[in-house]
Formats: sequence, C-alpha cells, structure tokens
Amino acid sequence: MDINLISFETSGPRCSVALLRASAGAIRSIATRSHDGGRDHGQQILPLASSLLREEGLTAANLHGVAFGQGPGGFTGLRVACGVAQGVAYTLNVPVLPVVSNLAVAAASGAAPGQLVITALDARMEEVYLAVYRAPGQAGAAWQELLAPQLVAGRDALPWVESLLPGWQLDDADPVPPLWAGDGWLLAGEDARFQPTLLALRPDADVVARLGLEALWRGEGKPAQEAMPLYVRDKVAFTTAERAKGDGGNPRATVPIYAQAMTAGHLESVVDLEAQVQKHPWTRRNFEDALAAGYDAWVLCEGEAVVGFYIAMLAPDVSHLLAVAVAPERQRQGWGWRLLEHFAQRAAEAGLEGLLLEVRPSNAGALALYRRFGFEQIGVRKEYYEAGAQREDAWVFQKRLPAAAPGSVA
Repeated sequence: MDINLISFETSGPRCSVALLRASAGAIRSIATRSHDGGRDHGQQILPLASSLLREEGLTAANLHGVAFGQGPGGFTGLRVACGVAQGVAYTLNVPVLPVVSNLAVAAASGAAPGQLVITALDARMEEVYLAVYRAPGQAGAAWQELLAPQLVAGRDALPWVESLLPGWQLDDADPVPPLWAGDGWLLAGEDARFQPTLLALRPDADVVARLGLEALWRGEGKPAQEAMPLYVRDKVAFTTAERAKGDGGNPRATVPIYAQAMTAGHLESVVDLEAQVQKHPWTRRNFEDALAAGYDAWVLCEGEAVVGFYIAMLAPDVSHLLAVAVAPERQRQGWGWRLLEHFAQRAAEAGLEGLLLEVRPSNAGALALYRRFGFEQIGVRKEYYEAGAQREDAWVFQKRLPAAAPGSVA
C-alpha cells in the first residue's frame, strides 16, 4: 500500500514541512521545505505545505496521516504545528502522529542500536529541555524513553545526568558511550563528549515524518481531536502580585536528588509507596518496628515528595537490605541506582565488609539492577516469600565492599 504523510515542525525558530512517500513497507522519498524566522510560522506553514503537494503532484486528499512536532518548544510555535495538523487530519479523517521534539533530535543523532542518546534543547533563559532515550534494537521498533522531557537549568543538566547515568547503562561489560545531542548542551560548557555535529541538532520535519511513519505502521495514530502540544514550561510570565510575593522565573524540573533519614513523618508516604510496588507489602507496623529498632532507614526525595526508600539492618560485618522501593513513575530513571549507592556508602562508612539482600527470582528488573551494581548470588532461601497458594524462594545476593569512603552521603 502506498502511504503519503505530511509533517509539520515549528517548535523553534525554523518552520519546516516534509512530505514523505512510502510503498511496500519502505520510504520512497522525502521532500522538505523550511523558513527561518520564529515570528511568522503561522503565515508560512500552509504555503510551504501547498508547494510540496503541488510539486509532488498530490493534493491533501491523497494524505494518509499528519505528523507534527509536539514539543517541548516555543509556546506559539507549538500551537501552530498542532493546530494545523489537527485541522488537516480532522478534515481528511486521517490520524495525527505527535512526535516529541527531543525524540526527533535523538532519532537524528545516528545512534547505534541500543545506544543511549541524552538530548538537551535550548529553552532560552539559560534553561534546557532535557530528555533521555535508548535507540531501538531493530528497525521499526519504538525508541525507549528513559527520562521524559523536562525543564532544567542549563548549568544543572550535565551534573544531574551524570548522577543518574549509571542506572541507565546496559549490563554489558563495555557499554557503548552515550551520545549527547541538541543545542542545549552548548549551555553546559566545553566537554570532550559533546560532538559539534550533534550540538547543531534541532527538531526538523523530515525526522518527524520518519518517526510519524513508524508510529503509523505500529498502529499508534491518534484521532484528530487528541492532538495536543507538549508544554513543559507551563508559565512564562508572572503578574506583578506574584512577583511581589517572591515568585518569578519559570517552573523547572526538581533537579536535587537527596537522601534523608526516615522519620515517623514519612511513614504515610512510605507505606503508600510500598503498597504500589509490592504484591505483599510491609505494613505500617512493620515500618514502625524498624524505626523503633534503630534500623538504617532512609527516604529518597524529589523536593518534599518521597519517591523511594530503603531499610537496612547493620550487622557486625554486613549491612542487610530489608526493604527497598522506588515510586512507579520514577522507575528506570536511575533512582534505584542512587538508593543502592547510598546504601553501600553508609555501610562503607560504618566499616562493614559487604552488603546482603534477598530478591525474588521472578523480579527480573531487580535482578538486573543488583547484578549491574556488583552483587553476586551466594545462596537460596527456600519458600522465603509469600506468593499466593505457593511460597517463592529467595535468592541471596552479596557484594563485597572496599575500604570505607570518607565524606557524608546525606
């Protein structure tokens, strides 16, 4: 079947339109038109689209889908691309295919299968739109989003990503170095990892068209009425009254990740989080008893919100991890790794020789994380865990520690 797809990208200073033609499951051609100048996207976008259709000998009635750059990006520009895509799709009764701006940059980076791409787009005002992806392992498969787009101060982007990077790395002995793509990395200062060709990348309609086609083939098209821009910066201007109260600037992602000793005031959040991630969760009484017993109990916070925790029992030679959890919406973003780092550092500073934990054999995600962190299986505890009618074994893992490291971990 022949497929004709048009795409619009207006998230930045360039207005670009692409017309993609595919047949027999492969792209046959992509034609593009663009105009530089962020103030007149609304006047340029339809004439560009009309010229492309005319030169290809097509009309709007020949289109099978409409892709558009969803954002994040400039507020007005995002509305232009979304509004035009929605109008065309609604009139023709064809699906819309929203494509995230950071994903378009990742897809243009030339990443190898499975390679990490860390994208940062200049959001102005010394801020960037930051997102992290893993390239698909095979043609046509979807990119994996590891960190959804969010607004971050340019100076904070690199150290924050570096703190989370170990949790995203694959289990390979020699993982492929990540790519750093997008003009936002120009705000992070000079770094040998930043390739000039990748720093020049911005979202463009041809890549949006390619990603849109792949989504169409996977059956991920949406009805026209569901087309929505992705606004990461929710508010640009503040009123005089708001500024008088000390408000100002722009809402940003909460960059600081910090550990705090668990107290009774955290129990409600901890119990709720535990119930979200465990089939057989600890009760509130279990956590109260752990605090009363003086176990090493810590919460991981994003701002004031508890997004993770662990409880460990310090024995004469090892620290035994009794419970650990990360909020579902924060999983696969490096937070579990940070908890393990904190757990290990606490044990090292206490002069202990190693770490000990039990894990269900069915918990593939936890097993992969522990092994990547350096844990090795040393035994099995038979029928250790509740699992409905039959109990489940526990695999016992241990990690030896180097000499105690100096410095605070809180």
